[in-house]
Amino acid sequence: MNLLKYWKKYTGLILVIICLLIVQAYCDLALPSYTADIVDVGLTNSGIEYAAPVKISKSMLDVLEMFLTDEQQDIIHNYYDLKENDIYELNSKGKKHMKQIDEILSLPMVMVLQMSAATEDEMGSQVEQLFYGYNAGMVTKEEIMTILDNVKTKMSEYGDSLVKSQAIAFVKAEYERIGVDTDKIQKDYLKKEGTTMLLYAVIAMAAAILTGLTASIVGAGVGMNLRNKVFKKVIGFSNAEIDKFQTSSLITRSTNDIQQIQMVTVIFLRMVLYAPVLAIGGIIKVLKTDTGLEWIILAAVLSILCVVLLLVKVAMPKFKIMQTLIDKLNLVSREILTGVLVIRAFGREKEEEKRFEKANTELTKTQLFTNRVMTFMMPVMMLVMNAVSVLIVWMGAKGIDKGKLQIGDMMAFITYTMLIIISFLMLTMISIMLPRASVAANRVEEVLTTEPTIIDADDTEENDKKLVKSEGVLVFDKVNFAYPGACGNALENISFTAKPGETTAIIGSTGCGKSTLVHLITRFYDVTEGKITIDGIDIRDVSQHKLRELLGFVPQKGLLFSGDIESNIKFAGDFVTDDDMHMAAEIAQANEFILSKRDKFKSEIAQGGTNVSGGQKQRLSIARAIAKKPKIFLFDDSFSALDYKTDVVLRKALKEKLSNSTVVIVAQRISTILHADNIIVLDEGKIVGMGTHEKLLKNCEAYKEIAKSQLSEKELKGGIA
Repeated sequence: MNLLKYWKKYTGLILVIICLLIVQAYCDLALPSYTADIVDVGLTNSGIEYAAPVKISKSMLDVLEMFLTDEQQDIIHNYYDLKENDIYELNSKGKKHMKQIDEILSLPMVMVLQMSAATEDEMGSQVEQLFYGYNAGMVTKEEIMTILDNVKTKMSEYGDSLVKSQAIAFVKAEYERIGVDTDKIQKDYLKKEGTTMLLYAVIAMAAAILTGLTASIVGAGVGMNLRNKVFKKVIGFSNAEIDKFQTSSLITRSTNDIQQIQMVTVIFLRMVLYAPVLAIGGIIKVLKTDTGLEWIILAAVLSILCVVLLLVKVAMPKFKIMQTLIDKLNLVSREILTGVLVIRAFGREKEEEKRFEKANTELTKTQLFTNRVMTFMMPVMMLVMNAVSVLIVWMGAKGIDKGKLQIGDMMAFITYTMLIIISFLMLTMISIMLPRASVAANRVEEVLTTEPTIIDADDTEENDKKLVKSEGVLVFDKVNFAYPGACGNALENISFTAKPGETTAIIGSTGCGKSTLVHLITRFYDVTEGKITIDGIDIRDVSQHKLRELLGFVPQKGLLFSGDIESNIKFAGDFVTDDDMHMAAEIAQANEFILSKRDKFKSEIAQGGTNVSGGQKQRLSIARAIAKKPKIFLFDDSFSALDYKTDVVLRKALKEKLSNSTVVIVAQRISTILHADNIIVLDEGKIVGMGTHEKLLKNCEAYKEIAKSQLSEKELKGGIA
């Protein structure tokens, strides 16, 4: 059902594929019939298709008419015209007429052939004696018809194919007697049938190529659309959804899982849709051959279905486990690769190798199990195919021996049976991939159907307009927040106001909720109780896009994107000019190292900023936020990698250049927030102090403890300038 939903957009192309598959199946199913005709007609019967002779001597037709009723004689004379040298020529070669003549003349021809072959003396043959007696009135018409009925009864023990074959042998002998070139008839027939077969083969090949091309286009399109949908969905996820799925799993779902769906789409459209068309067509063709061997196909198909159902039932649970193990392997790989320096520093290489080996071994064992189960399928299918071929030859040989079946018909029956079995083999191939793709589709669908917990209100347009000229007054009003699934609040009863032109600092011990507080402002999470407002408007009543337009966020861990320095500083958008970039770099104290590089602002930045130092990465992150010119700056411990001198100069530049903006700084170092207009002290998610540095030293014990651990006596007494 998920696949059908993904394919809906490509309904037109899928209909084209179905039409092409029907054309291909028609051509493929036509070829065995032509092969049978070439063997039975072209080779065995020298290219003579019908017992209705194109030319026949008057004397021989007179003999045959001896075995015909008056009505039948009239029909024959309507189809033949007497030409020179007492030769009758057929005046109509339509299939309907030829078959009617076949029905009338076949048995008399067989009778004449057998009576002629039963005597050694041609002049004294039984046929001549009977013909003479009939013309002389010694043998009546009723007696001849009685003889004919006896022969007909005897021949019914065999088959129509034997009667027709002997009748054609009679026609061939007649052609040779009257001088018709039978070699030319045979060559012309073989050329005609061979050319037709070649044409069908070319059409089938063209249909197969176009089907493969179209199926590939649909598969690639489905993969592209799914990747786009998943990416857009994940981009809209809050931290809660990201934490729920985990980054490694989202990467697997966006790549490996969608690749599985894309692969199955191509195979499904190319093979699975073709299989039933081929099977149904093959069954219809088999039923038309009238061999009496249809039960063999039924037995083969039932055997194949039993094997497939058994294997799918065994393998399906393992495929579900396999995708989870791929997630786990990706998680371990990602952790090891991103933390390789720490691993080396602590000498944990062997332990991490063991952890990776364990995850890899679990996945390998599961893959080996599923592969072994599915590998078992092919030998079984080949056994069924070979057993069916042997059984058809065995039973067909008996039919040929009794004259009920021709060699070409048996060859065609074997071919059609193989096509039917191959069509079911195609279905078994998809049964190998479908369980895994089914799991993949469910995992992708799980992402697509997950609704983000952070969503825009129904009507935010009016509030967005109000904030076009925002002042940037940020207010926390009795805010409580608890992480999803947590027992208690991470933040409790938080109330403060951050005003434009002022610096509001947040400090506290590790894990007290400083970064969480900043994440509430950006709506990475939503408050549990209370509200956060900007210029008196609840941020939940503003679109996320507009809210984040007002914010310049610098995360705790500096993150850069692959590209160059310019693209990273101008990351906010095209509205950032070169002047804005230079100004931002100057304020962030990044000019020093940027201008020392050969390519200046065009210097390359590797993925994640691995080719710059921690301090340079942090300064570029700060410059990126400044270049955006937001109303509210959020610095989440963004100065930790800076030396004291750079820290002081940078904060002084921020104070001078961004005097109209609201600045919120989360810091571990008191020296960073010493001159903040308002310092908020957090302890276990609660505000335990608020005010200036001097005020907090007097009134807040928690702040005093932090200050004593970081500052000297001289600095505590105001020695820091």
